[in-house]
Amino acid sequence: MSEPLVLGIESSCDETGVGIVRGTELLANAVASSVDQHARFGGVVPEVASRAHLEAMVPTLEQAYAEAGLRVQDVDAIAVTCGPGLAGALLVGVAAAKALALAHDKPLYGVNHLVAHVAVDQLEHGRLDERVGALLVSGGHTEILLIDDITDDVTMLGSTIDDAAGEAFDKVARLLGLPYPGGPHIDREARTGDAMAIGFPRGLTRSRDMEKHRFDFSFSGLKSAVARHVQHEERMGRPVAVADVAASFQDAVCDVLTRKTVEACQAHGLDTLVVGGGVAANGRLRALIEERAAEAGLTVRVPRPGLCTDNGAMVAALGAEVVRRGHPPSSLDLPADSSMPVTQVVAA
Repeated sequence: MSEPLVLGIESSCDETGVGIVRGTELLANAVASSVDQHARFGGVVPEVASRAHLEAMVPTLEQAYAEAGLRVQDVDAIAVTCGPGLAGALLVGVAAAKALALAHDKPLYGVNHLVAHVAVDQLEHGRLDERVGALLVSGGHTEILLIDDITDDVTMLGSTIDDAAGEAFDKVARLLGLPYPGGPHIDREARTGDAMAIGFPRGLTRSRDMEKHRFDFSFSGLKSAVARHVQHEERMGRPVAVADVAASFQDAVCDVLTRKTVEACQAHGLDTLVVGGGVAANGRLRALIEERAAEAGLTVRVPRPGLCTDNGAMVAALGAEVVRRGHPPSSLDLPADSSMPVTQVVAA
């Protein structure tokens, strides 16, 4: 068949995204973010996010149509994030996708938000080979995946047992008095800091931890170590060296992420690694994974930063691949599944 033209809708958290993709060609990627509405709370407020999606959905759809020079009637299928994510936020996107599918008689595909973060790389670097590794680092998820088929065969090799990397960045930023979301601000501060200034712990890297959690992550202890350091400096009447703390913390996170991911790829005989999710935009992570992968003989694929954060293009990219492979569409009574497992790529 010719390359499928797919409309993708994303509303799992605080970005309303609409993308239009033809095969692996990106035609439109419109995003409306409500991050400013959540900043004063220091994190995403589900009710605020849901309301923002309701207000932004139609304008974002119209922006994507205009950008691509197409109408919804022109697409072959509609893909929507149906999980995981915030239940109320997901419902807005799923309801919008159902309405469009029903009104225009288009097949509907409910897809996994996490797998879409991997699939979006196809828009930049071409189709993925079979059997690749993936490091997924987003606000609420940190996972190492083995992907035999991006549309229906995903295995989790390791995950966080407490805080995700993105959550740790946000919490440490708050400790340092930096704005929300914390990731970009810590990355910026770290550029002028000394990553060797403070020896923060590397979670789950001791020999006894590696026996049970070889490819798992833990960032809760690291976050607590930063808190203790900041409190100590304040008790001693010394100003907190924000840049040094940010650089040392960031290096601890990136060290563990890259080390365990490369080891997982080597242990499973993988030659290619894809890095996806919002934290994949972090400069230190991108540099260190490239360095360690090169030493291990791995090919690394990382989308440009604008495609790492939540967007509709990634949903459309996964949807296009699902359609191309001939998978049956989801039912029109498709639910929003806030705890959808990464191993389920498409909802029935």
